[in-house]
Amino acid sequence: MSNTKYVDPLLDLSFKRIFSVDQNRDLLIAFLNEVFKGRKRIVDLTYNKNEHHGNNKEEGSAIFDLLCTGDQGEKILIEVQNGRPVNFKKRAIFYTSRLISEQAPKGEMDKWKYDITEVYFLAILDEKLKVGEEYFQDICLCNRKTREIFYEGLGYTFIELSNFVKTVDELESDLDRWLYSLKYLGEMDNMPLQLQNNAVFEKLYNIAEYSNMTPEEQEIYDRELKRKWDNEAVKEQQRLDYEEGLKRSRVEGEEIGKEIGRVEEKMEIALVMKKKGFEVSVIAELTQLTPEEVEKL
Repeated sequence: MSNTKYVDPLLDLSFKRIFSVDQNRDLLIAFLNEVFKGRKRIVDLTYNKNEHHGNNKEEGSAIFDLLCTGDQGEKILIEVQNGRPVNFKKRAIFYTSRLISEQAPKGEMDKWKYDITEVYFLAILDEKLKVGEEYFQDICLCNRKTREIFYEGLGYTFIELSNFVKTVDELESDLDRWLYSLKYLGEMDNMPLQLQNNAVFEKLYNIAEYSNMTPEEQEIYDRELKRKWDNEAVKEQQRLDYEEGLKRSRVEGEEIGKEIGRVEEKMEIALVMKKKGFEVSVIAELTQLTPEEVEKL
């Protein structure tokens, strides 16, 4: 079904195929180091289980897209959101809270002394969170007044690809090249010249080739792609219906306004005629108002 050379990296299968496979750890490490922009340097990482259950039936489970542990013990949770993110910020808080609370040992709390490891949440979204026009948002705990960072060990990064509008010739950093690839790779037929001769991106684009998938993977990917197209078609129709409704409302509003204007004009004429002593029946006949309306003037 794919009509391009490369797969959409934000679909579930292709994202996991690129980033969740052990032999591709170097790609994930390279991407995360660009995201952290030197604030952290990840040398190695391990993949963790994605499903985290609560301590009892009443506590909800958390199923992550990708969870890994850095070489310094930091937990890094990555979520990919296709479509409109509903309560997404609250979900981010819930997920990181779960990862923090799970670190508490069963008993001997006094020996542990709340020595929690760092936890980071990274979200890649294809639609806006409606928080400004920035495509890269780095969120941390800080003093609201002084802006001084309160705690470095908990952070949230939101990448809103809909706000990333750089062209291939405007890419300045490897982070730009990553975001450009994540946003447009599924629409490309060839790897841009500006990304060639870079081992990381050469590997990324090679893995992302549709033809390099197994037939089983292609079948799953095609279903996911069709589901995405169907959802986009529904959203587009909703947008068209909304615009048509606005247009119809404007037309109807203009007609109503014109009618109100005509009625007001008739009443002004009727009021002048009434002051000049015309009979109510004559005023009503000439202005097409009812006698009762003329009497009230």
